[in-house]
Amino acid sequence: MSRPSDHIDSKPVDVDAKIMNPNLGVVGWLRWFWRQLTSMRTALLLLLLLAIAAVPGSLVPQRSSDPNGVSQYFVDHKDTAPILDQFQMFDVYSSAWFSAIYLLLFVSLIGCVLPRTKHHIEALRAQPPVTPANLVRLPAYAKLTISGKSAEEVLEAARKVLKSDRYRVARYDRAAGGKGKLKTEAAITVSAERGYMRETGNLIFHFALVGVLIAVGFGGGFGFAGQRAFYEGQAFTNSLIAFDSFNPGRFFNSASLPPYTIQLDKFTAVYEEQNSNAIGQPVDFTAEVTTQIKGEEPQKQTIKVNEPLRIAGTDVYLLGHGYAPTVTVRDPEGNVVFTDSVNFLPQDMNLTSLGVIKLPDGLAEQVGLIGFFYPTVSAGHSGAFFSMYPDLIDPRLTLDVYSGDLGVDEGIPRSVYALDTEDMTKLAGRKAPQKSLEFKIGDTVELPNGLGTVTFDGVKRFVSLEIHRDPTQGWVLFFSLAALGGLLISLFIPRRRMWVSVTENSDGSVTAECAGLARGDDPTLEGAVAALKDKLERALGLTRD
Repeated sequence: MSRPSDHIDSKPVDVDAKIMNPNLGVVGWLRWFWRQLTSMRTALLLLLLLAIAAVPGSLVPQRSSDPNGVSQYFVDHKDTAPILDQFQMFDVYSSAWFSAIYLLLFVSLIGCVLPRTKHHIEALRAQPPVTPANLVRLPAYAKLTISGKSAEEVLEAARKVLKSDRYRVARYDRAAGGKGKLKTEAAITVSAERGYMRETGNLIFHFALVGVLIAVGFGGGFGFAGQRAFYEGQAFTNSLIAFDSFNPGRFFNSASLPPYTIQLDKFTAVYEEQNSNAIGQPVDFTAEVTTQIKGEEPQKQTIKVNEPLRIAGTDVYLLGHGYAPTVTVRDPEGNVVFTDSVNFLPQDMNLTSLGVIKLPDGLAEQVGLIGFFYPTVSAGHSGAFFSMYPDLIDPRLTLDVYSGDLGVDEGIPRSVYALDTEDMTKLAGRKAPQKSLEFKIGDTVELPNGLGTVTFDGVKRFVSLEIHRDPTQGWVLFFSLAALGGLLISLFIPRRRMWVSVTENSDGSVTAECAGLARGDDPTLEGAVAALKDKLERALGLTRD
């Protein structure tokens, strides 16, 4: 039989014809982009990209948590630091590229979860699917023949068993039909399904992730983080001018700072002394403080490295510690020009420390002192000092002396931990007319050129604290626990469908077929079908031969 002349295969084929793709247009391309963005694959990719983008934040110091470390990084890496700064590597978590990934992940999760939620709600309201015609083809199958019971009794028993196992059930009557091997007999069936909590847990997990993102965003916007270093006997007041560095959120209001004070009474450091392979390793740090909230009585409290202080809605963390030598400077007539404890920054594990003292007034000219403090002094083969143990056993202080313009009158902010010696003359120290001034506790040494005297009065310890406020940390904890709970639900609740088909035989007996089908991997499916058969037998009062 010939084909009609207008059949597609009867028409001549133009081998040179080009395939013409439809023109999507602006709306079509936007729809395509939205579908790609809101796919689960893209959400997982963005989540992985966000984790990778956070890595630089742990490799280089961040202005939000370690501003002094950033300043030191610029000193130690003069060539690479400006380049990294152009890419916002010192402000990773507030950078434009990190925020872009963060927002895209947020949009992707929302666009992915909402359609799935709609589909899930519709599935929850729908009836279980119609019973398949050939249950024997399903992965798990069991069959039993029952005598003395009607088909309705068997079906009702099956329905009750499935209901007791928390299945949703629906009855379907199947008429005889089909031909040859596919011929099916009339039967009454019950269709059941359960495990929708698996998808519910999955959705809870994703909504919780969205909640974490929102909470972190609001917490960063309305919270703050500030750092302050102060020595024993000194107090800190929670106000903007009292912080050494302060990083407010975008929506921070200074009026939200809770009024309280923290005074460092004593700092205790414990170091390893028994294990010869770990001598000097830190064992424990404890800061004993007195806190007072406005209008309340003072309280004695402690702060440890992993035990922050919770006060007035803020968390106070112990970040670091060091030594603060107490120095007194007098002019040639003996008048006190300067006396204070100065925080020296640790340079190594044994707390060899570096500090700066600036004397803009009181002497014949401006003087700057660069000091090195050694808690337990020792001298190397070259004669250079170093600290061989971090605790105060044999403390020693050395000072290099500079005179000239300190740059404090130029109106430019200067770090208290650095001295710009470009426009200054070195009076004492290496490659200077006089060697560095050396002190033990209680020593008084004359400054070069008759400028005055310096006395090393003693040593105090200082601590570096971070005061952090995150108004949404409770919500972050809640959503994190919800995400964990949703993940556990989605992992351990199987989703499966079960069917029981009851057919009356010509001899008056009844054949019941039980079958199951899982969505995804379910190694317990065959056992569940076998258990359904056993429960059905017990419900009908049958015993096995």
